[in-house]
Amino acid sequence: MRGLLAGGAALAVLGAAGVSAARAAAARIEGNPDPFPRERLAREPEGEEVFIPRPDGTVLRALVAGEGPTIVLAHGYGASLLEWNLLWQGLRAAGHRVIAFDQRGHEQSTLGRDGAGSGPMAEDYAAVAEHFDVRDGVLVGHSMGGFIAIRAVLDHPELVRRLRGLVLVATWAGKIYQGAPQNRLQIPLLKAGVLQRWARTRTGGVLFGAAQCGKRPSPAMISVFRDVFLRQDHTPLPPVLRAFAAEDRYPRLAEITVPTVVVVGSADRSTPPAHARRLAAGIPGARLVAVPDAGHMLNWEAVDALTEAVVSLTADARENS
Repeated sequence: MRGLLAGGAALAVLGAAGVSAARAAAARIEGNPDPFPRERLAREPEGEEVFIPRPDGTVLRALVAGEGPTIVLAHGYGASLLEWNLLWQGLRAAGHRVIAFDQRGHEQSTLGRDGAGSGPMAEDYAAVAEHFDVRDGVLVGHSMGGFIAIRAVLDHPELVRRLRGLVLVATWAGKIYQGAPQNRLQIPLLKAGVLQRWARTRTGGVLFGAAQCGKRPSPAMISVFRDVFLRQDHTPLPPVLRAFAAEDRYPRLAEITVPTVVVVGSADRSTPPAHARRLAAGIPGARLVAVPDAGHMLNWEAVDALTEAVVSLTADARENS
């Protein structure tokens, strides 16, 4: 009995020490500089609001603005079209028509009878492109948005006919656990609801957000990311989380004929660069862009690199037209 009590006390001390270390780490992160003020990151893109009904009862909320070559932006898991606010501004200034939408079951898009699997989500991409009559467009998918984009271009030839380019940002083509220990931890915790509860605490929220960033996490980025993530109802979303690991489209990458740029942060722990290298190697003619020291939130951490990737494809379209 005495040994058990001693062991329990040791675990308690270790736990207290771990909590103290976590709080200290969060405090250090909160002292980092912010490249962009929180108010700017929390502001939605400006555009015309459009609602697109789907046959299963889902209604997709989208924004559209500008004129010129069309860019369609698809956000990641637990996020919303808000994540594109910085890129939106730059692309409009460069003379583009920009469209972004909330994925089904996220933010202001509802979730219909078909649920949140990769199949219905891929169909949504084709529906958005058809609704806005996209021609010679560039599809940009971040994280889950890129994972679904790969399925969409493989399974929906009517979408491919509307595209001149594809930009895959911090993403993968399936088997997400391979080479990604952070995902082996955070995805099961997300399915169980533990991650959400932890992220609601001050320390947990900072550390969870920092894990999505590169080597210099921005407190403002973490704060806005956390707010958006915790606004979502994650309860009906496990089907797409399961798809991340269960599905595998790497063997089919050679079927992608759309000119493609793959962008990844060298410090991305959610979708490590090994996934990006596999994408670039598997998609014929794809170009790989690695952003030094950036993490998973390239939509805010590497706006210039993303803008260059998109503009390079629309420039190619203009030259070939």
